[in-house]
Amino acid sequence: MEEREKARLLSAVDLLESLSREEVEKLGRRLPEISLNGGQVLFTPAHQGGVIFLLLRGRVRLYRMAEGREITLGVVGTGGMFGEAALTAGRRHGAYAQAAEPSEVALMSRDIFHRLVRDRPEVGLKATELLSKRLSFCEDRMADMGLKEVPARLAALVLHLCESEGIVTGEGYKIPTRYTHQQLGEMVGAKRVATTRALGKLRRIGAVEFKQRHIYVRDVEALQGVAGK
Repeated sequence: MEEREKARLLSAVDLLESLSREEVEKLGRRLPEISLNGGQVLFTPAHQGGVIFLLLRGRVRLYRMAEGREITLGVVGTGGMFGEAALTAGRRHGAYAQAAEPSEVALMSRDIFHRLVRDRPEVGLKATELLSKRLSFCEDRMADMGLKEVPARLAALVLHLCESEGIVTGEGYKIPTRYTHQQLGEMVGAKRVATTRALGKLRRIGAVEFKQRHIYVRDVEALQGVAGK
């Protein structure tokens, strides 16, 4: 990848938002990058860690296997980071990472990350903030799975997706990632049939609409009501 283009993409990574352009360019020279095809698996639980991944372009799905089923933990979009558990434990904690579409990923070693945090504590604070948000989301999902019915869990998920990646259009909030019913079900711990029924309920009350597999949020308050927010 051309150096200036790589620096431009790194500048959009949440973790590095406090760095100057010069600092980003210098850092970029030390970070190798890889290209992934859609559907390609980047790592599995068997892979040893020591590397944090910065998503320059594309989308990456994080998931685990449970009783033969894939449970989607989340989808990382352009500018996000993932794989950070390996920086402390040296393993991926049972997780898989798969490109949801053609993607470009920069690799930051444990040593470079630690050195960057020592030199620029703001980076460490940002990493803590990002990880806290991810942990909070996972905890909320686990609580929802134990206490709420599928429509409420799905409504809460759509609200989270709207907040984390939604863009404003003339038709309301649009979630740019195309999610199948199966993928949404994996994210809320429900079977595809139950997820389809729950989506139908959200459509009937005018909370969401689907066009070409994109979710459009029409009524945030209605979603909040179903989610119990």
